[in-house]
Amino acid sequence: MSEPSKKSENTPEKKGRATPKRKDAVAKTKINSITAPVSKVDRAKNREALKIARAEARAAYMRGDENALPARDRGPVKKLVRDYIDSHRSLGEYFLPLMVIVLILTMVPSVEVRFAAIVIMYSAMGYSIIYGFFVGSRIKRLVAERFPDAPTKGLAIYGWLRSTQMRRLRAPAPQKKLGDKI
Repeated sequence: MSEPSKKSENTPEKKGRATPKRKDAVAKTKINSITAPVSKVDRAKNREALKIARAEARAAYMRGDENALPARDRGPVKKLVRDYIDSHRSLGEYFLPLMVIVLILTMVPSVEVRFAAIVIMYSAMGYSIIYGFFVGSRIKRLVAERFPDAPTKGLAIYGWLRSTQMRRLRAPAPQKKLGDKI
């Protein structure tokens, strides 16, 4: 009896080609099947095009274009809230500059000045919170008049948070001037 050949049982068939180098194998996986390989020049053009597209989208967002707004700012109800807040002045929009002044005053060595600064800070914060409750109820009443079927959930906090931002830093930018009728 002859012994079975070790070569035929234990050794797999050869593939008939050399194993590719790692860089060649990785390069094959990097190519997208939909788009052609991109050169450095094409990448630079794409980068510039994306930069321009982002700038245009930001400008549309700041103008208040409905299509450019995120979901939280879309719709006629949110526009009404923004216009209402933008047409009124509040202490909340001066809160940040006021806190800078308070910070400077707390560095004064006088105990009375530091105490006054802290009283100013807490008074402004308390006023802002109380103002938020009143402006929230006004917003809900206004929305109920103009859009009877629209839900008012979240509109009060949306309006209050917008009222605490400095007017120049609001996004989208204010569409109404101070004192405008809504």
